[in-house]
Amino acid sequence: MKKFLFILICFLAASNMNAQFNARNFLNPTMRKVGSIDAIINELYSVNSGKKGYERNWTDFKYLFYPGSKIIATGKSLDGNHLAKYMSAEDYKNTSKEWLKENGYIEKEINRKQDVFGNIAHVFSTFEVYYSEDDPYPALRGIKSIQLLNDGSRWWIINVYWMQESDVQPIPRDYLPN
Repeated sequence: MKKFLFILICFLAASNMNAQFNARNFLNPTMRKVGSIDAIINELYSVNSGKKGYERNWTDFKYLFYPGSKIIATGKSLDGNHLAKYMSAEDYKNTSKEWLKENGYIEKEINRKQDVFGNIAHVFSTFEVYYSEDDPYPALRGIKSIQLLNDGSRWWIINVYWMQESDVQPIPRDYLPN
């Protein structure tokens, strides 16, 4: 009987701590930005976007990424070879900060395909980019491959890897909105 009471008390204490933890996370506005796959992807687009002259919130941006994560841009070199440029969140900030502020860069997700297994997820996120909210057509489009990890309390971005659409490589129909 004593053993049963001890186990019951431990269970109730653990349940209460978990409920308090979840309540703190729900009430914490920063945690709400990373508490689900939808929230962290939306925050990624939100924090990277802004009109001309707008300073990005780089603290929130870096908070999305797991330590050691990579941001990987792809494209063609001048000789036509396909390349990948690996950056940390800090590298991305340092190389993009001024350009984004001077030019305006508004990213919008237009479609998403995602798979989840346990605490890992993969998202193919189709996006459009506008330099101004008044632009009638996107300046460019592409697909991001985003890998995520849930550490038991929140989602983290492990990698963001993307490719822009081109005349030679248009976005496949399966990755566009219906």
